[in-house]
Amino acid sequence: MLRSLQLAGIHTTPAMGDQAMPPQRPLFQRLAGFGLAGVTGLAVDAAVLALLLASTPLGPFGSRVIAIAVALTATFWINRTLAFGPSSRGVAVEGARYSGVGLTGAVLNYAIYSALLLVAPTIPPLAALFVTSALVTVFSWFGYSRLVFAR
Repeated sequence: MLRSLQLAGIHTTPAMGDQAMPPQRPLFQRLAGFGLAGVTGLAVDAAVLALLLASTPLGPFGSRVIAIAVALTATFWINRTLAFGPSSRGVAVEGARYSGVGLTGAVLNYAIYSALLLVAPTIPPLAALFVTSALVTVFSWFGYSRLVFAR
């Protein structure tokens, strides 16, 4: 297909297949990068949540929506750079797919977080954040490794 595009005078970009994809990274490297992204994402999520709780009237629910969005952006770049590497789809498609998986995970995370706070209102919001993040980690690994960065 690449050759027929070139014959038709269409110039391709690396996202369209000009360059061969490097081999998939070893499992340990992917897990280590994913773990680093997760720990960093959790730290960003917690820091933004704590900052917003202390400095705005948004409360634990509104603050968490913003914290999730900031953390999702940070983890995308770490996972793309250190864990999985770029796919052949290009950064825009990866970003869209990552957002889909990430937002699905965030909805699950937020639903469990909210349920915990509503069912047991004495649970500190940051403790609920840690519990829910741990539960959604497995979902995220499979989504990112198979739907976003698969080769």
